[in-house]
Amino acid sequence: MSHDVHKTGDIEILYEDNHLLGITKPVNVPTQEDASGDPDLLTLLKQDLKERYNKPGNVYLGLVHRLDRPVGGAMIFAKTSKAASRLSETVRGRHFRKIYAAVVHGKLPARQGTLKHTLLKDSKTNTVTAVPKGTPGGKDAVLDYEVVGETDRYSLVHIELHTGRSHQIRVQMKEAGCPLFGDQKYGAKINKPGQQIALWSVIAALPHPVTKDEVMLQSLPAREFPWAEWPLDIYEKAFTLKI
Repeated sequence: MSHDVHKTGDIEILYEDNHLLGITKPVNVPTQEDASGDPDLLTLLKQDLKERYNKPGNVYLGLVHRLDRPVGGAMIFAKTSKAASRLSETVRGRHFRKIYAAVVHGKLPARQGTLKHTLLKDSKTNTVTAVPKGTPGGKDAVLDYEVVGETDRYSLVHIELHTGRSHQIRVQMKEAGCPLFGDQKYGAKINKPGQQIALWSVIAALPHPVTKDEVMLQSLPAREFPWAEWPLDIYEKAFTLKI
């Protein structure tokens, strides 16, 4: 299924063949070039492919999905334009499964459920708000969640995204009354500056664009606060995907 994990520079490679590159995105690295001018993942990976395979000229690497800058975890890229267009169809057809782990403040209204909102992005401020259905520019956002661990103050939540809206999990959890630990943008009143957001892409699973075999990337957050509030076996049990 997936190949041996190895490192390229500081970036862990979870899967690689002629068509796909699956990696663990480090936290606080932008997925693609942004106004900050900081080194971005797409550029770093292209440079690495160029060096590892001694390729002249430009290297192709297609962005299929995004993770917010502060978020880490499993992420897939296309190594050919053909793979990129097929993966875009997979994403549009909702055959690309994305499962996240999140630590939120407080307790959600139910152990498990589905959250549905209409979200509107303000590009000027790079913020997203929940708005009434039918608002011009608003997009439907749907996720399923299950609480898999609790402490007095926090809940560990398994989240499966059904839509890929900007800041979706962060806004929907805030709307449910449980902002993410460390989220400065959507939980400033409850989080302290400098805290790392507790949101991690644990599983990215999709049919291979050429062979159609299931490709599954798995990544777990580092064993540090607040993730380490729960034992590893909870993660191993709760964050597996039956294919």
